[in-house]
Amino acid sequence: MVVETAELQSELEEKGELMLAVSEFDEPLEMHLHDSEIEDGVIKIQLTDGVLTFDVDEVVAVWHHTHSLADFGLED
Repeated sequence: MVVETAELQSELEEKGELMLAVSEFDEPLEMHLHDSEIEDGVIKIQLTDGVLTFDVDEVVAVWHHTHSLADFGLED
């Protein structure tokens, strides 16, 4: 999958948060509009204890992450 910087930025702005699979990390990363920056092909995610930085080229999958009542054991 080839992820374009402009596409990723547009989708993040539309949805507010995205999940990313990044080649150099074993676990998916959660990216939020309020704590992420995409510039010149580089993604920066502000964390509580630092900044995670990687190239857009390293993103291998993107999906919108949602939660349901069942996720929290609150289904009727």
